[in-house]
Amino acid sequence: MTDSIAGSGAAPAPVHWKLVVDAADPHAQADFWASALHYAIEDNSALIERLLELGTLPGAATLEFHGRPAFRDLIAVRHPDDPHDPDSGTGQGRRLLFQRVPEAKTVKNRLHIDLHPGAGRRADEVERLLGLGASVLREVKEPSGAWTVMADPEGNEFCVH
Repeated sequence: MTDSIAGSGAAPAPVHWKLVVDAADPHAQADFWASALHYAIEDNSALIERLLELGTLPGAATLEFHGRPAFRDLIAVRHPDDPHDPDSGTGQGRRLLFQRVPEAKTVKNRLHIDLHPGAGRRADEVERLLGLGASVLREVKEPSGAWTVMADPEGNEFCVH
């Protein structure tokens, strides 16, 4: 290892990360995934209002989302128990960030999310996700297990185990 901590015996701090998902409608995706995962939609309204007041953020870069200002082209959802910065609303733990892109999804995901609702709960979870706007792509039964391959409202594949 070339890391300066490698020889010190101290374990390096975990790397903070978020999964970024391209989307045609980031806010609709945030609503879906917040409901699917029981996550909280990040509230960046205080930060946005400060940036608007300072003139560093044009009004065209915002929209109203659930009755408060939000960034037009990106929004995140976070685990409700993870810490977040109260001044910006930005999560500091498990997060999904949805960013607007002009092109539609055209091929299979190279990365996907697996949901694990618990033993014996897959069928109920699939039904709940269908009600949120997901679709079933196929059922898989293999010697290693069984799962349902689904797609979110924009066609991104994910699995329910």
